[in-house]
Amino acid sequence: MIERVCCFIGHREVEVTEELKEQINFIVEKLVIKENVKIFLFGSKSQFNDVCYEQVTKIKEKHPDIKRVYVRAEFLDINENYKSYLLERYEETYFSKKAVNVKRAVYVQRNYEMINKSQYCVFYYKEDYLPKNRKSGTKIAFDYAVKNRKKIIRLPRLI
Repeated sequence: MIERVCCFIGHREVEVTEELKEQINFIVEKLVIKENVKIFLFGSKSQFNDVCYEQVTKIKEKHPDIKRVYVRAEFLDINENYKSYLLERYEETYFSKKAVNVKRAVYVQRNYEMINKSQYCVFYYKEDYLPKNRKSGTKIAFDYAVKNRKKIIRLPRLI
């Protein structure tokens, strides 16, 4: 059976509730059991990533074969101390070669990398969320995933 990949992308600030945690837990559990997802890709700088990491880590206790992978948007080359630090939390880390020398667009490129490698994309995306003085990176990533016909699971869901 083919091992599948899932990425998490969401706004920097989200409303973290028990309901949201339960939804993420349900989604991840279903992906692991029914869809054979074994690899979960995480970015950084987002409350959504943090809450997803927390839920995947809990599920990893029941399913130790799943991997948490940190896809860096900074630091093409990292020293052993930083690598050791990251590998205390994640099973793997890497920097996308496509993100080299893209400057401010590095987070966009990193998100594209995560989407391209994934069969499933879990988004926390609200259309009315607008960061101050910037475009929403989550909207850019969401539109890219739609365009590339990825299987998208969108949060928050209203129960």
